[in-house]
Amino acid sequence: MRILLIEDDPSLASGIRLALKPEHYTVDHLSDGVSALAALKEGEPFDAVILDLGLPRMDGMQMLEAVRRQGNRVPVLVLTARDAVDDRIAGLDAGADDYLTKPFEVAELKARLRALLRRSNGQVNSALECRGIRLDPLTMRVSYQGQAVALSRRELTLLQEFMSHPGRVFTRDTLTRLVYGWDEDVESNAIEVHVHHLRRKFFPHLIRTLRGIGYVMDKTDQDGCS
Repeated sequence: MRILLIEDDPSLASGIRLALKPEHYTVDHLSDGVSALAALKEGEPFDAVILDLGLPRMDGMQMLEAVRRQGNRVPVLVLTARDAVDDRIAGLDAGADDYLTKPFEVAELKARLRALLRRSNGQVNSALECRGIRLDPLTMRVSYQGQAVALSRRELTLLQEFMSHPGRVFTRDTLTRLVYGWDEDVESNAIEVHVHHLRRKFFPHLIRTLRGIGYVMDKTDQDGCS
């Protein structure tokens, strides 16, 4: 999947690219509305666009309206600090497919992007199901064998990563970047603590430790993941 990120804050843009990289997205970054409009006008094959509204040279809202006038229907997720109801309505009316206000959680950004891509591909159900666990990325609700399970924000993010990639081995460093993004002051044993809590809330063999390598959520034929 190829994503166009249009964001003029270099630190935020770098953080978003870092967060999306493990999801195997190819993220191209532009920092102003004129350059972004030109790229989309030239027919670059983007699967989705993450768009900030407060852009130099051309406001993001104006750029979005111009893109839609050209007949380009690429899915657009607006990412902005403009959180008033009127602003959200204006963005959706201008052609945005979804709207996320700053500050935001990395997990929610990725969940909304996944849902946006699923809808654009004709897939309605965005829920993850694996080994008796069901996680809805849109509502952030989790259940195990039909019973609701309360998770912390970090536990939810970690579980979502494992469920999105059953059978994939994650190193501790990779999980730290996925869960915490560009946050600072992460304890060295933070991932171990979160994994322990997830095992306790579900079952001990939910996540397997590979000594000296990392962690994996196994995918089995009996209780596979989807």
